[in-house]
Amino acid sequence: MLIFLDVETTGLEEIDKVCSVGIIAIEDENTTTIYELVNEGKKILPQASCINHITNEMLKGQLKFQDSEAYKFLVKNNNENTTLVGHNIKFDLSMLEKSGFSFKGEVIDTLRVTKHLVPECEQFSLQFLRYELKLYRKEKEELQAHNALSDATIVKNLYEYLLEMAPKDKLSELSFKKVLLTKFEFGKHKGSYIEEISMIDRGYLEWMLGNILDLDEDLRYSIEYYLEGVS
Repeated sequence: MLIFLDVETTGLEEIDKVCSVGIIAIEDENTTTIYELVNEGKKILPQASCINHITNEMLKGQLKFQDSEAYKFLVKNNNENTTLVGHNIKFDLSMLEKSGFSFKGEVIDTLRVTKHLVPECEQFSLQFLRYELKLYRKEKEELQAHNALSDATIVKNLYEYLLEMAPKDKLSELSFKKVLLTKFEFGKHKGSYIEEISMIDRGYLEWMLGNILDLDEDLRYSIEYYLEGVS
């Protein structure tokens, strides 16, 4: 079984929780679609609401994740024959683990795989790739950015795009292989080559490594690689 997954959260801090889950599961010719709001007892921040358009009023009265249809479906199919596919899937899994679900099957991260197979992209956010790779051409209905089910649909379309470039086993392998990035996607050096910045602003890169605790692991790997090259 293939499960395309996306979750939305009450925020991005350690104390934040899942507030919605989108699932598209495919097995043989059968497709199961699930979208649910869940209430894990954590109020959603305005900063999160302005992105996912979920409010505290919408969460009031909703089931806890472990009582939801989504949870029961994931538990039922939590085995080595199931492959879970998501964009930055480690984040989704970490949020589900906070709510009591730990996945045992195969995992494919479309974010990291895209960085490997389509490195020429200027950005790798799901919405950017939706338009950059013209994934929207496969959409049969209107999708809403940062809606868990809509994003799961885009993940499915992205997976199918990547599958034309490499087989499923290779996508799984690349999901755990670090990416050597060449340019910054954000910050004061956005668009600049990391190797160049390592030579002219080494202190800034060292500051990033020492002070940004949640620094993307591929960016951390790349900064360390280029710093070592000029040391």
